[in-house]
Amino acid sequence: MHIILVVDDEPTIRALVRAALEPAGAHVLEASDGVSALQAIDARRPDLVLLDIALPRMSGLEVCRRIKANRDTAAIPVLLLTGLVQQIDRGAADDVGAQGVIAKPFSPAKLTSQVAAMLRRPTLARS
Repeated sequence: MHIILVVDDEPTIRALVRAALEPAGAHVLEASDGVSALQAIDARRPDLVLLDIALPRMSGLEVCRRIKANRDTAAIPVLLLTGLVQQIDRGAADDVGAQGVIAKPFSPAKLTSQVAAMLRRPTLARS
């Protein structure tokens, strides 16, 4: 079972992600701000982080930079989950080390498909 951390300040988005991913066999952890996200990652290394960009206490971009700068967490894939897709292009995602961007609003089927594809990558397999 894969552990996925969803970080979003909107409870409805976290609930939607949970409803989409848990039936597919994922264990979903939640955080509502950037500081809590880093604490959750330290406490329980997820297999994947779905990370909103506009977060209280620390931006999602800074959270991603910190995940990638820490050698203990650098290999955790991060997908940016954002409604700011116009402002965040692939280059900006690459700059902070994210593996991709999922635009809000998103369909649960598309989210599940993108997460499954990311977790199937050989370098991302959980040991």
